[in-house]
Amino acid sequence: MKKWTMTAVLSVTLLVLSVLSLFIGVVSVDAASLLAGDWKQWEIFLVSRLPRLLAILCTGTGMSVAGLIMQQLCMNKFVSPTTGATISSAQLGILLALLFMPNSTLWGRAVFAFASAVVGTWIFVWFIQKISFQDVVMVPLVGIMFGNIIGGVTSYLAYRYEMTQALSSWLVGHFSMVMKGRYEIVYLVVPLMILAVVFANHFNIVGMGKDFSRNLGVHYHVVLFAGLTIVAMITASVVVVVGSISYIGLIVPNVVAMFKGDRIKGTLADTALFGAIFVLACDMIGRVVIAPYELPIELVIGILGSILFVMLLLYRLKNGRKAVRIKAAEPACCSCRMPELEGGEV
Repeated sequence: MKKWTMTAVLSVTLLVLSVLSLFIGVVSVDAASLLAGDWKQWEIFLVSRLPRLLAILCTGTGMSVAGLIMQQLCMNKFVSPTTGATISSAQLGILLALLFMPNSTLWGRAVFAFASAVVGTWIFVWFIQKISFQDVVMVPLVGIMFGNIIGGVTSYLAYRYEMTQALSSWLVGHFSMVMKGRYEIVYLVVPLMILAVVFANHFNIVGMGKDFSRNLGVHYHVVLFAGLTIVAMITASVVVVVGSISYIGLIVPNVVAMFKGDRIKGTLADTALFGAIFVLACDMIGRVVIAPYELPIELVIGILGSILFVMLLLYRLKNGRKAVRIKAAEPACCSCRMPELEGGEV
């Protein structure tokens, strides 16, 4: 039961925050009016508040799981859709859709974003596999530089064809425009996460290396590219609806791994729950700090994520992949004491 304690706490916390978020906003919505059958209150609740909550939950769980998979496949705790050029590639795909199909629907833009994100992620992983010296910090730096190159191309095309204003909605993540009929694409996160659960053990094996995978009969390249495709599609579906949101896939899996280890199947549920809590809490902060105005969630997550990223960077460089352990109480009998370790190697 002890291993499920964290999952239960996260579940209860997410439930409480979810209920609170439904009643936070510019327009007042209260439970009494809803129970009394006030149709205006129900309209706001069903058209805006509930879709926003569902989009937040899908974004938090999806981006966190995407980061967890990417870190395992790349064998690097600092790799994520942000530092792996996946988000930048999805933005380029959206711009291409606006250029070549200006009258395209949200689903049409999503197809371009999917294709671009998949190709960009594949290129990044192919490139880092060619690097002979894969330092723990060098790999994400290469991804950041590659993402900046893609971002530069995107900015050039946007200025060249006067599409800057049209693209701006996808450059900064926010949930203020999430309404019924404009967010359903993000539901693709659910089947993709189910696939992640099904192939979790395969991702763990591939994360051990090519030779280890072959010895266990797992096709290394097939599982690698399947995992990266899942990551790219989750990221693209979020970017199309919400826009660019950094740090979720980087911070959340690292925080959970510090307490529960690196095995995907054992941490996937907690990673998804904590990711949803993190995004939901940041969104609620953005709604109340300067009410009745609203801060973009990218700004709130960017501030908190930067602080957490520096802390994680210092922790990982000092302790490697050691997990945080909560010491148990020492037995009364001295002869029964066992040697204690500061951290367990995962």
